[in-house]
Amino acid sequence: MMPMFQLPPTTVINKPLYKKAVFGKFNLKAVERNHFDADISRMSLVARISPATVPALAEGQNIKGFYVLQVILKQKEYDVKNILLLHKLIPQNLVFALQYDEETQLCVFHTRLQQSDWKQTEATLIPLQGLSLDDVWNNIVATIGGLDAQAEESIEEQIIQREQREKLLRQIESLEKQCRTEKQTRKKYELHQQIIKSKEKLK
Repeated sequence: MMPMFQLPPTTVINKPLYKKAVFGKFNLKAVERNHFDADISRMSLVARISPATVPALAEGQNIKGFYVLQVILKQKEYDVKNILLLHKLIPQNLVFALQYDEETQLCVFHTRLQQSDWKQTEATLIPLQGLSLDDVWNNIVATIGGLDAQAEESIEEQIIQREQREKLLRQIESLEKQCRTEKQTRKKYELHQQIIKSKEKLK
């Protein structure tokens, strides 16, 4: 049987993370606890990647090590806020492995929460590519976020550019909707010109 996420056996740990630790840390109200409980069944730190567990990897300037946190979900359509709560709870670099039935989605917080597509759990892997943990972490963020670790722009710059593009696309969609329903010819023309200018920015 292939090790979980195809990580080296030396990285494997099994440290349960109990919900009461989350509730106690943030002093969550009953409604917030119920909301968290509705999404999440159980959690466990399943792997630690560091020079101690993977001797071939050098310690990075920024990344000294990171954990893989497996989160068993009760429903596939989870609230991202609950994952961000876990990110705040654990002051470590984390790769989240969100599992529902036989599928897994990987997430990592880098500038904002990056999410992979859902895959069969047995086909899900966390790549350890690079000579240092900084390189490995950048490659993991790029893989999960659908970014290019080899691009001239940094991972952070790519994330910002993608967010700006997504915002522009939403603006265009809103303008097009207004344009379709606008009755006044002049106003319709102005909206059309805004759409053209916005689409030019996408190029």
